[in-house]
Amino acid sequence: MKVGVVVFPGSNCDHDTVHVLGEVCGQDVRLVWHKDSDLRDLDAVVLPGGFSYGDYLRTGAIARFSPVMKAVGEFARAGGPVLGICNGFQILQEAGLLPGAMLRNGGVKFLSQPVHVRVERTDTLVTAGIPAGRVLTMPIAHGEGNFNAEPEEIARLEGEGQVVFRYTTKDGRLDPAANVNGSTAAIAGVCNAARNVVGLMPHPERASESELGSADGRQVFEALARVLSPAAR
Repeated sequence: MKVGVVVFPGSNCDHDTVHVLGEVCGQDVRLVWHKDSDLRDLDAVVLPGGFSYGDYLRTGAIARFSPVMKAVGEFARAGGPVLGICNGFQILQEAGLLPGAMLRNGGVKFLSQPVHVRVERTDTLVTAGIPAGRVLTMPIAHGEGNFNAEPEEIARLEGEGQVVFRYTTKDGRLDPAANVNGSTAAIAGVCNAARNVVGLMPHPERASESELGSADGRQVFEALARVLSPAAR
């Protein structure tokens, strides 16, 4: 199985993601330049974190028009697994592949710190095999991570089980203090209705080896590997 990691001008977590997928999780992985449009050899696509196009205009707004995104959209609509991390999540929202929008953090400050997120769903490409309710510790690094949507859209996401991760305390309790960027309903990650496209704001690739202070993020990539394994198909 082969995973493609998209590189936009300004991406800064692409090689970290390739390292974890390839060296830590043992997957066949390659970089995909933002001007490429052929994803036919891939079984999954990851949009990594960073500051695509310098976050000018609006996070993800320019990257959404990169040639590769037409191919990513077609890949996703055909059922292909797609994961967006931080800026990758924002790009998927701008492309209409994931719901909601990201606003400036509640405190209007860039945040770079460990957070705790609770797994809400076990039926997505990055949570398969992870028990519901498990709390993962991973870092965030964003200025616009405040997930927002209209109340009726939030109710729909909750009702249809599209909230995948939620900011909580270390022991899994909802607490305003743990929702550091002010996201509506403490949402840290969502999926599309078909559950093959997932976005999350924390960086699992920065918490996939114990030397980094947490290896919890590795579970996200291991879940993706399970989904891609021949036995799962």
